[in-house]
Amino acid sequence: MTSPTSNQPNSGRNRRWFLAATAAAGVGVAGIAAGARFLDASAGDAAANNAPRTRIRDVRVFDGRDVRERADVVIQGGVIVGSAGPIDLDIDGSGKTLLPGLIDAHTHVFDGSLAEALRYGVTTELDMFCPPQVLAAQRRLAAERDDVADLRSPGTLATAPGGHPSQLLAVLAGTGRPDLVAAAKPFDTVMGPAAAAAFVEARVAEGADYFKIVIDDGAMHGTTLPALTPETVTALTDAAHAAGLRVIAHAITAREVAIALDAGVDGFGHVWADIDDDATMRRLVDRVRADGSFVISTLAYFEATEQQAGSADHTGHGTFANAMRAARALHEAGVPLLAGTDATPFVPAHGVGLHHELALLTQVGLTPRQALAAATSLPAEYFDLADRGRIAEGLRADLVLVAGDPTRDITATTAVVDVWRRGVRATPRPSN
Repeated sequence: MTSPTSNQPNSGRNRRWFLAATAAAGVGVAGIAAGARFLDASAGDAAANNAPRTRIRDVRVFDGRDVRERADVVIQGGVIVGSAGPIDLDIDGSGKTLLPGLIDAHTHVFDGSLAEALRYGVTTELDMFCPPQVLAAQRRLAAERDDVADLRSPGTLATAPGGHPSQLLAVLAGTGRPDLVAAAKPFDTVMGPAAAAAFVEARVAEGADYFKIVIDDGAMHGTTLPALTPETVTALTDAAHAAGLRVIAHAITAREVAIALDAGVDGFGHVWADIDDDATMRRLVDRVRADGSFVISTLAYFEATEQQAGSADHTGHGTFANAMRAARALHEAGVPLLAGTDATPFVPAHGVGLHHELALLTQVGLTPRQALAAATSLPAEYFDLADRGRIAEGLRADLVLVAGDPTRDITATTAVVDVWRRGVRATPRPSN
């Protein structure tokens, strides 16, 4: 696995995305935004300097990259600050480990999802499709409150009319839950290449943080679904890059991954799960590595859906083993793996599902430290969350305190003692 600092900014795909994003923003806009951030920070300095100071004392710290066996970390005004100065609240961290707030790089957010995530130390969720009738309320919740996880989202994903995940709408409607029923309405789809630019413009208007494209013909689900053509995938990718959006592909077979690579996407929302021979695996992994792409693991998703025989989101026998095989091959080749679950209101579950994902990542060869980086500094880096994912002065105080040492035993992440979101201490989940 590459180190968290090896984003390869000059590799082909990432360089093209960076140049497109810079062109879309424009120097003048960037300068104005930087000035606005400076003014906002200056206006808040006085209040932050007078805020109570919390010290987590004598604690093992995994800072997103490295481990310090004994250190003090001080929180004030929502950020991590230097240790000099008076302390208002002292917390004994001996025998415990302080982690950056966990980031789940693939979820689907509905009512209650963000609160459930935070209870398990997941302070940021990267949603991968939230219908507009649900998203606005979830964004407000994350912006205004600190007892829920933070949120980023592409809004509406790009898929063909009737394509994945349209087949799941009936499942949502049948739950009777008001938020799920509301989400079960038809959503914008893409007819062909000529519709790509307008579709992307609509997502920008929705406030998309990145862009997601679905390439899925239904084969992995034992059915046949309409799918975007390669030409449409390329047109969407080009339009999204021109708008300054990073592009993530849902592609879970080798053929679908190849289409996404040809189009120039930046990353993948899943590992693939249809290859069971080493030669084919090596060829595809080599392409992904050469392309500079990242991959979100979602091993827990394949484990759960293989067990859901007869459901609309069922994946066939052997897909979990193939997904684990793909994750191992990607890791051994040095492709960045980001921890993500594909959490939903069903399975995998928000929050607790990410802890299981970390355990699965260690089963495919990641060390506990590498798995922790996959849920902290790596997703922060690849999704431009520069204020989080690490523990350092000046960064946002999204933190998780756990009993034991997850840098040696990854299962220790489940022993959550305390959680801070934007410096606000949350009530830890009840012990079982």
